[in-house]
Amino acid sequence: MKARETVMRLKRRDVEEKSRKVEELERIIREFDTMAADLERQIQLEEDRTGIRDHGHFSYSTFAKAAAQRRDNLRTSTNGLREQLAAAVRERDDTVENLARSAAQAEARVDQRPGPRRRSDRLLSNALR
Repeated sequence: MKARETVMRLKRRDVEEKSRKVEELERIIREFDTMAADLERQIQLEEDRTGIRDHGHFSYSTFAKAAAQRRDNLRTSTNGLREQLAAAVRERDDTVENLARSAAQAEARVDQRPGPRRRSDRLLSNALR
């Protein structure tokens, strides 16, 4: 019984760990999206301030160029994190399913085990012998 409890505890811990990983990736993606949106607003403000929106123009703001590069890097990182998130969600769901299956099997084993016999049942079976 102790070994099953230990295995179930480890599986629950694994599910919790994978859930934390999914939550962490979601949080990071939200932060990166927010930072990219902030950079986009800064780029728009800088373009409005200078009046030059053509990225190829020789007078285009170096601040806007640098902010655009940071924004693009964040978007690239976010896309990679979204792929990691999809894999982490699949992994978490598989682990949850595995835990549920193990719990059902453990419960089935407990149900199949004969329960403790009452003293009167033992006396009756001994008397019939």
